[in-house]
Amino acid sequence: MNIPQNDITITVKSFATLREVMDAQIHIDFPENATIRLLLAELTGRYEGLNKLIFAAPETLRDYVNILKNGRNIHFLAGLDTPLDDGDIIALFPPVAGG
Repeated sequence: MNIPQNDITITVKSFATLREVMDAQIHIDFPENATIRLLLAELTGRYEGLNKLIFAAPETLRDYVNILKNGRNIHFLAGLDTPLDDGDIIALFPPVAGG
C-alpha cells in the first residue's frame, strides 16, 4: 500500500551577490520531510555558480553565509538538517565584502 506523500511549498529569497547567479525569489515544492540540506542540493543543481558562493567545502557553509528560516538563522536551529515546513520563507545571504 502506497501512502501518498504530501508536498510542501517554500519560498526562497536571495540577496546581494547571490542574485547574480539565481532568481531573487522562487517557490519550490518538496516532500514534507525535506531539510535545508535538500534545498541547497536542489538550488546548487539548478543554478550554476551557486555552490561556490555558498559552500567552502562539501557540506561546509562559507563563513558568514547566513541562511534564515522564517527569520531565524539555521545555525541556531539544526543547521543543514533544519526541517522545512509548508509556507516557510528561506532567506539566503552571502558573505558581505568590503569594509
